[in-house]
Amino acid sequence: MPYVTVKMLEGRTDEQKRALVEKVTAAVVETTNAPIENVVVFIEDMPKNHYAVAGKLFSDN
Repeated sequence: MPYVTVKMLEGRTDEQKRALVEKVTAAVVETTNAPIENVVVFIEDMPKNHYAVAGKLFSDN
């Protein structure tokens, strides 16, 4: 049973998340031949103050 975790900054709509889940699931099915009902996708929304690049929080931009 393939498990996929997608971590991204918060702010995407439910519609965008649905589209992402559909495409990620399709890619996993295509590349692994796993049955679609066995593919699990987790979305982890990260607050901008929990993510930093080059020593600066995204919330500071």
